Amino acid sequence: MSRFSHFAAIDWSGAIGPRQPGIAIALCVHGRTAPALIRPGHIWSRQEVLDWLLHEMPQGTLVGLDLGLSFPFLDRNAFFPHWVESPSDGRALWALVERICADDPHLSAGSFVDHTDAARHFRRHGGREGDLFGGGRGRLRLTEHAQQAQGLNPCSNLNLVGAAQVGKSSLTGMRLLHRAQHHLPVWPFDPDPGSGSLIVEIYTSLAALAAGKRKGQTKIAADELDMRLAAVGSGPHVPLTSRYSDHATDALLTAAWLRQAHGRPALWAPAGLTQTVARTEGWTFGIA
Repeated sequence: MSRFSHFAAIDWSGAIGPRQPGIAIALCVHGRTAPALIRPGHIWSRQEVLDWLLHEMPQGTLVGLDLGLSFPFLDRNAFFPHWVESPSDGRALWALVERICADDPHLSAGSFVDHTDAARHFRRHGGREGDLFGGGRGRLRLTEHAQQAQGLNPCSNLNLVGAAQVGKSSLTGMRLLHRAQHHLPVWPFDPDPGSGSLIVEIYTSLAALAAGKRKGQTKIAADELDMRLAAVGSGPHVPLTSRYSDHATDALLTAAWLRQAHGRPALWAPAGLTQTVARTEGWTFGIA
């Protein structure tokens, strides 16, 4: 019997503005009932998501955030080499982002991206690539190298350019994590306490592959959603009265996948997840 009663997936957004059409939250209970969207049709703010996590999310929820919980560290023994303020672990990284972005509205992170020392490590719009970005696809965390081995195509969290980038989502997500961490444990920075709710990092494409989609074609159309849900052990969803977006279908499928996958002990103890990795880079749940 699972210790979790509910499973949630949050498709997150790092976009500019007070409300984000790219945010969607799906929730399901233990069993086979299909996930449902929380506030379907609502355009969420990032603060509203934080409020939902802290005050409305059911107790005993395993909740996945579709963002990078941290940046690469192991490859250079630092998040930001040559910067005296480079943090020593993931929690200190969240605190640094929060401090530098304290005056940025809507949990945005523009001040960090534009910070003279931090900017050296990012690829930004307008052909602006920091001299320490690393070239090519950029630096990857150990979990992202493991993602590649499982057929995924991750981008560096230090890349802020292109449709596939997750850097902006990761930075804004770090502000959320900094504020939520004393109320909700975050795996693997925290071990699973054995009761209550728990945050993990998810990659929605992993759920799509598990549901039979092909690499590079992982978006879920409305007319195939029930077939993909069935592939991860879920019953059919209640048709949406709001628009079917990629964000909504990603969240719905990933919540159902999280419910199915969370009971596999190997996913909580992947071979590459050492204590150092857990403390600095974190890990994507579902990557063995």
